[in-house]
Amino acid sequence: MLSVVPDIDLLIPFIEHRGPTHSIITSLIIFVPILAVYHKKATPYLIALIQHSLIGDYVAGGGIQLLWPITTQHFGTSLNIKSQTNITIEWVIFLTSMIIMLKTNDTAKLLQPHNSNLILSIPTFTVLLPTFLSFPLDVPASLIPPHLVYMAIFVASITIDLHKNLKRPKEKNKTSKCKEACVARMDNGRTSLKNAYKQMTELTVVKQCRS
Repeated sequence: MLSVVPDIDLLIPFIEHRGPTHSIITSLIIFVPILAVYHKKATPYLIALIQHSLIGDYVAGGGIQLLWPITTQHFGTSLNIKSQTNITIEWVIFLTSMIIMLKTNDTAKLLQPHNSNLILSIPTFTVLLPTFLSFPLDVPASLIPPHLVYMAIFVASITIDLHKNLKRPKEKNKTSKCKEACVARMDNGRTSLKNAYKQMTELTVVKQCRS
């Protein structure tokens, strides 16, 4: 999830794309308190965050502000997205990520409702969907299959989470109604017990008076 966070700059008008949010210095500063609390456990999440800049945009992104705020200079290989080298790299990364996701069962986790799934709307609506809506396509035909797979997984994950969130109010209403019904039954039971006790007391008093 964290690997897509740097592209949030596409949703913020006054921040340059592949600027401050793609800086590894920014990532390290953000993770200082997290590393202080969780230590080594937080390391994989830090790697997931910075790999977006170091592997993805550095190689074929046309340059990023890797060391912002120290410098606003753009770093990168300026490798053309349509070059055979970039296509090979992207396919290797795609196949590797798919194998890892299947082995770690992360694909199944993405298809389960969780609020963090909504983070996937960042790459879905800022990168993947615009890619296919543009004409002519900016992406080489050989890279369309990986894009389609990612988009299918992301859209499914977002849809499942939204569906779950929409169902929660109904479930809460059902739960509250059940609680109200239970409380009402308990109150009725208490009233019945009180009435029965009162009647028994009255009968006892009458018997005593007759005797």
